[in-house]
Amino acid sequence: METQHGSSTLEKEQVEIDNGDHERYSHYVNKNKIVESAVMGSAVVALCGKVWVPSRDPQKFPVCPTCKEIYEGLLKD
Repeated sequence: METQHGSSTLEKEQVEIDNGDHERYSHYVNKNKIVESAVMGSAVVALCGKVWVPSRDPQKFPVCPTCKEIYEGLLKD
């Protein structure tokens, strides 16, 4: 009897981090992604499309106007 062993390939996701205005605003991000980022140090994607690794207290900054507009639009649907 011949046994075959399978192999799997892990792929690393490439994320381009935006160095734009993310430090000027708090952004809306999926809560599960925030927890994952805190544990794994991975980047998150805000509703407005900003990609970064959160490291600051969001309550110290105004809400991103683009995120707010998108979020309010989602509530209307």
